[in-house]
Amino acid sequence: MSAGEISRPLLVVISAPSGAGKTTLCDNVRSALPSVRRAVTCTTRDPREGEEDGVHYYFLGEEEFLARVEGGEFLENAVVHGNHYGVLKSELRAKLAEGADVLLNIDVQGAATIRDRAASDDVLKEALITVFLRPPSLEELEQRLRGRSTDADDVIAGRLEIAKDEIAQSGLFDYTLTSGTREADLEQMLSIIEAARNRRPQNKTSDE
Repeated sequence: MSAGEISRPLLVVISAPSGAGKTTLCDNVRSALPSVRRAVTCTTRDPREGEEDGVHYYFLGEEEFLARVEGGEFLENAVVHGNHYGVLKSELRAKLAEGADVLLNIDVQGAATIRDRAASDDVLKEALITVFLRPPSLEELEQRLRGRSTDADDVIAGRLEIAKDEIAQSGLFDYTLTSGTREADLEQMLSIIEAARNRRPQNKTSDE
């Protein structure tokens, strides 16, 4: 970036199949880069142990969620594994307006919606980079899902089938990061963010 250019805030979207480790990666990025803000997603699913409303998610009832959809309040929303998820426009734009880089942990469906809508939104188009965290193998992904001890066998089987379709879409993302150790994943992710920060305005390419 040359002298006099202003570094615009980034909207970093990280997607991955369920169980691939995107939440851990996002947490580690925010620990390494405290200036990066997290966009809190709304969901209708029940909180898991240790999750707090307004911190990990905004937990909404289905009626309230659908009312907000009807009101056009979401930048994107989707049904994933039987639950509604969505990102409020107000949540995202407020953080970008403050000049903060924003990190968004979102499913592949949501990333596709944001990518499409960003194409016609100059603010989002300039800020957006998308990263797909790919599991090293489906066998490893299954081990991680079973290691969580939160899902029944039929749920795990369903998640693995969905993962196959999601992995097939990895080429639509700006960057693909194949998961290894937590430390290696973080190092690769920090390199991606640094490259995006140093890019020339409106000259981003997927192989930068």
